[in-house]
Amino acid sequence: MPSTLEISPEMIEEQRLYAEMGLKDEEYTSIRSILGRRPNYTEIGLFSVMWSEHCSYKNSKPLLRKFPTEGAHVLQGPGEGAGIIDIGDDQAVVFKIESHNHPSAVEPYQGAATGVGGILRDVFSMGARPIALLNSLRFGSLQQPRVKYLFEEVVRGIAGYGNCVGVPTVGGEVQFDDAYNGNPLVNAMCVGLIGHKDIQKGIAAGTGNTVMYVGAKTGRDGIHGATFASEELSEESEGKRPSVQVGDPFMEKLLIEACLDVIHHDALVGIQDMGAAGLTSSASEMASKAGTGMTMNLDLIPQREQNMSAYEMMLSESQERMLLVVERGREEEIAQVFRKYDLEAVAVGEVTDTKRFRLEHKGEVVADVPVDSLAEDAPVYHQPSKLPAYYQEFQSMEDYLPTVKDHKQTLIDLLKQPTIASKEWVYDQYDSMVQTNTVVTPGSDAAVLRVRGTNKALAMTTDCNSRYIYVDPEIGGQIAVAEAARNIVCSGGRPLGITDGLNFGSPENPEIFWQMEKSVDGMSEACRELNTPVIGGNVSLYNESFGGKAIYPTPIVGMVGLIEDLEYITQSHAKTAGDLIYMIGETKAEFGGSELQGMMEGRHFGKAPALDLQTESARQQQLLTAIRSGLVESAHDLAEGGLGVALAEKLFNQELGCDVTVEGDVTTVLFSETQSRFLVTIKPENKAAFEEAVTDARPIGTVTDDGVYRVRQGEVVLEAQTSELKTAWKGAIACLVKSKA
Repeated sequence: MPSTLEISPEMIEEQRLYAEMGLKDEEYTSIRSILGRRPNYTEIGLFSVMWSEHCSYKNSKPLLRKFPTEGAHVLQGPGEGAGIIDIGDDQAVVFKIESHNHPSAVEPYQGAATGVGGILRDVFSMGARPIALLNSLRFGSLQQPRVKYLFEEVVRGIAGYGNCVGVPTVGGEVQFDDAYNGNPLVNAMCVGLIGHKDIQKGIAAGTGNTVMYVGAKTGRDGIHGATFASEELSEESEGKRPSVQVGDPFMEKLLIEACLDVIHHDALVGIQDMGAAGLTSSASEMASKAGTGMTMNLDLIPQREQNMSAYEMMLSESQERMLLVVERGREEEIAQVFRKYDLEAVAVGEVTDTKRFRLEHKGEVVADVPVDSLAEDAPVYHQPSKLPAYYQEFQSMEDYLPTVKDHKQTLIDLLKQPTIASKEWVYDQYDSMVQTNTVVTPGSDAAVLRVRGTNKALAMTTDCNSRYIYVDPEIGGQIAVAEAARNIVCSGGRPLGITDGLNFGSPENPEIFWQMEKSVDGMSEACRELNTPVIGGNVSLYNESFGGKAIYPTPIVGMVGLIEDLEYITQSHAKTAGDLIYMIGETKAEFGGSELQGMMEGRHFGKAPALDLQTESARQQQLLTAIRSGLVESAHDLAEGGLGVALAEKLFNQELGCDVTVEGDVTTVLFSETQSRFLVTIKPENKAAFEEAVTDARPIGTVTDDGVYRVRQGEVVLEAQTSELKTAWKGAIACLVKSKA
């Protein structure tokens, strides 16, 4: 930019304009260089949304390249609406996770609801029928009125949209920590099924072919939503409620059926949803991927408000809209398909061979830019990385060893912690049974849905312990992938791949970028070792609240696994008195980032639990083999709260009891969060075969029918009624929600 002495009033206004749209000085200079002139108002808008972090990944691209994205069964990796993995018999599973954090922070009901709607469109735009929804949520302390309001409204928004659209919400996770007091996280995941022959791609191929707009009319909601999602939350964020879209799940249901109908039509060339950046992203990306150009007449865009400008139409993120490219001359055939569902399908443009993105409005050309400059040529920043002082301090600490005097009361207190407590208050609001394919409902290690017409099923989960990632991002990133895989294995599934939702603070803070860098390193290493390629995902940065306080680094892992035979389906709860209880893996005194540490100290520090990925992989494979051999009655991974909590959770379903004997320090054995451990029950007659199949397993006790949770070390060191523990666990969140601040 010119020196201060050379800046005219017009240039000051120009600078104010592009800065308000989120562009940096050097980015604007680059745009002028690309165009060879000053961009007009609409063109600045196009570049500002397409070059936002939310759309371009300009700060995260160098890190995303580290992920392993290929595998023998990967049919579609990152780059399309969702990733696809083969599951045999010419069938495939399609899945993706997306964040809607900033909208949910200012308008929680619609922010969460439209997050669900958007992820559904990502999946059915690939030609897949959505069969399941999951979510991963983070909130601050439920003692705070604002947090309580956000929690209630987000859950209500997820339920309101998902229940109406007719896709079951079958699983997820909710965690609470003060780190999210000012910035909640709302990540939505969708899983779909598709036949290989039905796979669609978002391309605008074929010069002269017609561009068609389908679905709801365009309004002024969601304008600059992508830019809003690429900046820190501030006191001005409340004034950005217009940037939050408004959803209509009934329209979405019609759109799903119509799109799944039209994919069988041979006139269809390409299809993509209008997500972040709305019409701008869908149109420019489709043309760029095909190596073509596109011209659109904005007078033809269906509008629900009067006198909309070109800028408003192109940047609107109104919901329930799709963009199609169809063979020229066959527009009416496509329109007829959508009319069956009372949906508009309007020709609004055509594919060109110019490689330019040209928009006309009211007889004038309002934008004419190289299409690749929007979709491919955003700047890529290699941000500086700095080792945080807190991490160096944590690494130099002696191992944290808590002092627990009353193990029963500590267990009860842990079971009441919102992160551990039953999430029944949440998932009871969700319809998990619609479509009638759900075999394992929310509450087990992973949700399980049968693949209709086959003897197969899919296991699915979302996972991330952000406290571990805060204290050690690389190890924590490994643990996030490993724990998701444990959940799949405990359900009888073979992990197939992951989709990730990378939620961090500002990448322009070198210490935050270091967290990102190390988390991705850890996740990548775990994905390679566990053979779970990354087939897509989402990056959500600038998750910081007033005063620049960042959230804990929270890279969510969404994982899907294949259960080859319905007989392999395994749940977490114990079934029968007399069954033997085994723990797989040894326990060490590892409390850094643990739930016990947070409860006792009010913060998290020290070293994260160690993880050996080869040991992790071996134990998972051995347990899965044992499950497939019919040797395992129930399986549960040891996570937050350690053995003490996992053992209680295993008994709650039927209010059974247990008689367990432990060795060593009781606090460590019960509450340490050492990794790569499982708690399983088996029938006594399978003892020899199970011990041969799983080499790191050892018996610790028996399931009883007296309803008493009993732990011995010679004498009894902890005894409680299972019903008492269950009451503490089951009602904690509902009690906090209902309580007055």
